[in-house]
Amino acid sequence: MCGIIGYLGPKEVVPILIDGLRRLEYRGYDSAGVAVVKNGLIERRRSAGKLSNLETAIRTEPLDGLYGVGHTRWATHGRPTEENAHPHQDCSGKIVVVHNGIIENYLDLKRDLQQRGHKFVTETDSEVIAHLIEHEMNGGAPATTRPASAVKRIGLEDAARQSLLRMRGLFAFVAISTDDPEKIVAVRNGPPIVVGLGDNEFFVASDTPALLSHTRDVVFLGDEEMAVITRRGVEFTNFAGTPVSKATQRVRWDPVMAEKSGYRHFMLKEIYEQPRAAEDTMLGRVSVETGKVFLEELGISEHDLRGINKVSVIACGTSWHAALVGKFLIEHFAHVPVEVDYGSEYRYRDFIVDEKTLVVIITQSGETADTLAALREARKKGARSLAICNVVGSMATREAEGTLYTHAGPEIGVASTKAFTSQLVALNLLALYLGQVRGTLSEGDARQHISALLQLPKLMEQVLKASTVMEEVAGKYFTRSDFLYLGRGINYPIALEGALKLKEISYIHAEGYPAGEMKHGPIALIDAAMPVVTIAPSDHVFEKMLGNIQEVKARGGSVIALTTDGNDTLKSVLDPATDSLISLPRVPEMLAPIAMVLPLQLLAYHVAVRRGCDVDQPRNLAKSVTVE
Repeated sequence: MCGIIGYLGPKEVVPILIDGLRRLEYRGYDSAGVAVVKNGLIERRRSAGKLSNLETAIRTEPLDGLYGVGHTRWATHGRPTEENAHPHQDCSGKIVVVHNGIIENYLDLKRDLQQRGHKFVTETDSEVIAHLIEHEMNGGAPATTRPASAVKRIGLEDAARQSLLRMRGLFAFVAISTDDPEKIVAVRNGPPIVVGLGDNEFFVASDTPALLSHTRDVVFLGDEEMAVITRRGVEFTNFAGTPVSKATQRVRWDPVMAEKSGYRHFMLKEIYEQPRAAEDTMLGRVSVETGKVFLEELGISEHDLRGINKVSVIACGTSWHAALVGKFLIEHFAHVPVEVDYGSEYRYRDFIVDEKTLVVIITQSGETADTLAALREARKKGARSLAICNVVGSMATREAEGTLYTHAGPEIGVASTKAFTSQLVALNLLALYLGQVRGTLSEGDARQHISALLQLPKLMEQVLKASTVMEEVAGKYFTRSDFLYLGRGINYPIALEGALKLKEISYIHAEGYPAGEMKHGPIALIDAAMPVVTIAPSDHVFEKMLGNIQEVKARGGSVIALTTDGNDTLKSVLDPATDSLISLPRVPEMLAPIAMVLPLQLLAYHVAVRRGCDVDQPRNLAKSVTVE
């Protein structure tokens, strides 16, 4: 989401910062700003809107400096105004911070700092970081309220470390201070940070494209790591201050390749980016305090949404699987009937819609030909329309009445991963919002589900720790020629998605089925050579799934079972020699699809790697299907 750039070196700093921000524009943003240091003072220029507005502001009121930082912001806390644009300052104006992510406990921190005399001037959570660092550097008080002689100062990096002890959330930030000059401190706790090493010059950014015109030598920070950049070089430590050995990577002069951030494949990188993508899709849209979802960008009034009597969700491929999950969510929270259609089928049938039908199209690229055609046909018949999309300004977003953007960031791997889970998060938000405006969802139930949603990124990180286990499972089954995937209820679409991922990148035939339909055909295929992947969380249909698993075992099939941690029932059914059991953290039933799909993505990935397949660019497939 937010773009970060910093520079310390002999060149003019402002052009480098602006160039870096331009190369980060793909991330999406609604304001931009830079801050530079010269003659012991910090100067800022900020602007709402596009980067061109910032460039105009700089031409109108020029600035230059010896080093500095820049930022493109996607509004989360606070409106997209110049006042809320980064970089943010402390009370004295001697510290500036640029930030990506969210400080979960910023309200508590803000109240505490205000009681200690700190003055806040923005609506953002980011400003808290600048004041926390000021608080630590100046012995526990705003610099403006204590005589300089009374201040026992510490260095910028030590103040940042002390501040980190009080902050909760997933975030990255870069800070500079005139009281500790010629230094840039960069911190990663979730969102990416990359350090570029040039010829007597140093860079820091939120993504590699910002650096590529200057250097190919980069270091990627790990979680809970800090980089301290001075003219002498860069020191890397963990949050406790212990030095960390980091390898410099020489990247090819190819922005796409450099974006792999050290991962072997884009798909693996994008699998691990899903917690951040889920969080970014939620940011600024939910409030636990009020139990509300805020989706002003939908473009359809609450009054009109209350009059909707049918929802038609249209998509293709992986997005169609997301649509199937969305059916369960919308019917559960909003109590309105939902149809799900393939775009390629919907456009050619005599479908029935009117002004009380809400047509929701789901498309990662916003350019899927069949989905767009279906949207156009539905609008001709008077239906209201909404796009769930990942690409700002794409055709779908221009033709639908409103857009619910997912904030997954660029997805380069052909097999969709983070775009899919971001769509599931967006569908949760849409279902909650429809329930909210239609009066079918109580404030208590809404608050409970929103709270669970906000915990989802951390839970996803826990689930991704199953990668090693899934690699072992892949080692057992990668030579098989057929797989069967089974799920029930809201997890049936995840069986379809798991099978699709395996087909796409490993070229193994795989079939997803509702488990209750197994005896209506697929059971004839089960033998010792066919692994059966079962999605069996501890939910209201677990006993039904258990029965299906026993039927598979009775016919000599091998089972790969996903279940909820602490559920020991399956252990007595499965044979460790031929079967595999993967236990995952407990999650509310409506969010189970997001947790359950991650191990299936990892299984497909590791099987494909074992088979020597081209993971990122599978044969015959394209990332976006823009022709019929």
